[in-house]
Parts: sequence; C-alpha cells; structure tokens
Amino acid sequence: MSSNFRNRRADADERTSLLGRVGRDTTRAIVNAQHDSRFWVRYPARALRITERTLLSNYVNIFLVFVPIGIIAGATGWNPTVVFVLNFCAIIPLAALLSFATEEISVHVGETLGGLLNATFGNAVELIVSIVALKNNEIRIVQSSMLGSILSNILLVLGCCFIAGGVVKQEQDFNRTVASTMSSLMAVSSASLIIPATLYAVMTSSPESDRNILILSHGTAIILLILYIMYLVFQLKTHSNLFEASSESEHHTDPESANNEGQEDVNNGVQEEAEEDEHMSTWGAAGVLVLVTLLVAVCAEYLVDSIESVVETAHISKTFIGLILLPIVGNAAEHVTAVVVASKNKMDLALGVAIGSSMQIALLVTPFLVILGWIIGRDMTLHFEVFETVVFFLSVLVVNYLIQDGKSNYLEGAMLIGLYAIIALAFYVYPDVQNTSPPCINSTLGFLPGV
Repeated sequence: MSSNFRNRRADADERTSLLGRVGRDTTRAIVNAQHDSRFWVRYPARALRITERTLLSNYVNIFLVFVPIGIIAGATGWNPTVVFVLNFCAIIPLAALLSFATEEISVHVGETLGGLLNATFGNAVELIVSIVALKNNEIRIVQSSMLGSILSNILLVLGCCFIAGGVVKQEQDFNRTVASTMSSLMAVSSASLIIPATLYAVMTSSPESDRNILILSHGTAIILLILYIMYLVFQLKTHSNLFEASSESEHHTDPESANNEGQEDVNNGVQEEAEEDEHMSTWGAAGVLVLVTLLVAVCAEYLVDSIESVVETAHISKTFIGLILLPIVGNAAEHVTAVVVASKNKMDLALGVAIGSSMQIALLVTPFLVILGWIIGRDMTLHFEVFETVVFFLSVLVVNYLIQDGKSNYLEGAMLIGLYAIIALAFYVYPDVQNTSPPCINSTLGFLPGV
C-alpha cells in the first residue's frame, strides 16, 4: 500500500513538474517573441503577454465574465434588478485591474508622478460612479457613496487588517507619526462636513440658505484640495524620510525569517528566470488603464440607471445602496490588499491603504466632485444630513483613539468592524430624506442661537 502511494505521489509530482515546465516554456517563448524583428510576430506577442499578465494579476478576475453579460443586459433592457447585480459583480474585477495597471505605470514614471497616479486612479471606480450619478443629478447617491467609501476603509478594512495581523502576531506596531498625520487630516475633513450642516441649521429661516451653503461648499472644496496637494508635498518631498523610515522597518526581518525567504528564493529561481519582463511597459499599462476605465464607465452607467428600480423593488434606500453596497464594489481590491499585507506584519502599508484611501476620498475626490458639479450646473454641496455627519465624526474619533498608541491587536479590529456593522444596520433602516428637512436639525441643534 505504501509503495503504491509513493508511486502515485511520484507520478503526480512528475505531472506537476511537466505542467510547470510547459507553462514556463510557453511564457519564455512569448517573452522571446516580443523581441522578434518581424512586426507581425512582435506586436501580437506583446499584446498576448499584456493580456496574460493582466488576467493573471488577481484571483477576482474570474468575475470578468460578468462584464460583457452586464453590458449586454443593460443595452438590451433586461430587468433592472438583474442589470444592477450583473454590473455590480462586473465592477469588482475591473476595480482590481485599475489598481494593477496603475501600479505598473507607477514603476516607470517615478515616485512623485506615481503617487499622483495612485491618488487619481486608486479610487477611480468611486469617482466614475459618482460622476455618472452627478450627471444624472443623483446628489444623494454621490454623497452617500463618498461617505460610504470613507467609512468602509477606516472601519471595515482597517478592522479586518487589525484582526488579520492580530491572528499572526499578538500586537503589531506601526509608525505613529504617519498614522497621526493622516488621522488629523481626516479630522479636518470631518469638520468640513460638520460646518455646512451646522450653518444650514442656523440659516434655515433665510431664503438664501441654499445659495450660501453652495458658496461655502465651493470655497471649502478648494481649501481641501490645497490641503491635499500640501500633503502630497509633505509625503513625497519635505518629510519623505518619515515614510521611508516606516517602509524600511517593514522590510526588517529576523534571521530565521530571512533564511526562510532565502530558501524560497532558491526554490523559485527557475520560475523567476521565465519572468524576464517583471513589469509591463508604460504604453502597455496605459492601454490597459484606458480600456478598463472605459469599461468601468459603461458598467457604472447601467449600474446607476438601475438604482431607482432596485430601490422600489427591493425596498432599500438610495442612501444604503450608496453608503454600503457601492463601496464594497469600489474598494474590493484595496480590501484584499490591505488584509494580505497586514497578515504579513506590514501594518504601515496596511494603514496607508486603509486610512490613506479614505483621506483621498475626503480631501481629493469629494472636493473635486463639488467643483465638477459647480462647472456642470449641479448643486453638489458638502452639506450632508446631520445623522451622516455625526456618524462620520464619531467614526474618525474612534479610529484616532485606537491608532494614537502606534499599536494594534485583534480586539481593536473587532471594535471597528462592530461599529461598522452597527452603522450599516442603522442606514438600512434610515429613510431617504432631502436636505431641505430642518425640523430634525433644529431639534438636534436647538441650543444654537437663531434655531
């Protein structure tokens, strides 16, 4: 019995080895063909290599099958709920591909421009969906999706990172200065939402209150964009040593882990030989980026158009869709990335993904949408409902308390996920309301003069 088992095991190993050699030989042949002098061989080989690297970049790319189905469903007028679900699933792998293509470009263009590209395309899905909704004058969808992206990153993603890291290590350390800087900027962004809500409550009897809130939002959006640009200069130029120090600490390993990594490098040597072109060319990555962005725009158009019907048939609010469901689509790739790096004891990188992405939404994407609404004639403001503003402020407050000591554990992660679950349940029963309903604001802020 034991000899038969060993024989079967040997046969399996031979088949696995043979399949591995065939795969490596195929990859090597494609790589060599990219440098062929004949253009009819060279360009198809390059296109095939780009396609291969793109499709194999992430496990979620298996959901790419929903992209053509979702587009066909939206173009041919299928049931709106079916269209919503199909395009919902289609955007998940497209978000992962956007992230992959942006990282490939960043390798070639340098640190500064790479940082700007990551800031621009890191939240491209949320931006595209929000632009489509803004074009359709769905202001509630835009506002709730922005707030939902922030909450999902600082509560759900960060909580999962703390738990994933806490399972591997009892307590994890991270750069307290960098985390404090990002959380302080998040506190400023929460203040930028509290001030318009409070001002609206004070000026609710004024006939020009909406116009004044719009003026305040436009001015605040410009200031937030300036603050974000200053943060980029702070991160990439003047105080880059703070971020470099955190990166160096992540690469510090003990002798045992270093020996293990060295042994893994030896074992994977043959496979690395086949990977002669580790990264795509700039033009290849740019082509993928443009194509995926167009597909996201098409799927987002059908997704937003079907929301109204989903609200009526499923009896859930637009606020819940924008605040809970859409961020799951846009942040799926970031969620996986943050949890994986946290499980490898790289908490500085995990915080950069979670809190950094939230900061981009608060200081870059949301102000940009306010300015864009100003340009195209849509009354997009920073005046969120009081309940939403309070939830945002409390979430930022809790995160600031948890990260101020520069340490994390699984219990803190459970706290963040628990708070996110409570918020999700609250918004599930929260009805869609208009910004022109001051009674609840007056009762909440009745102590203010003039209310």
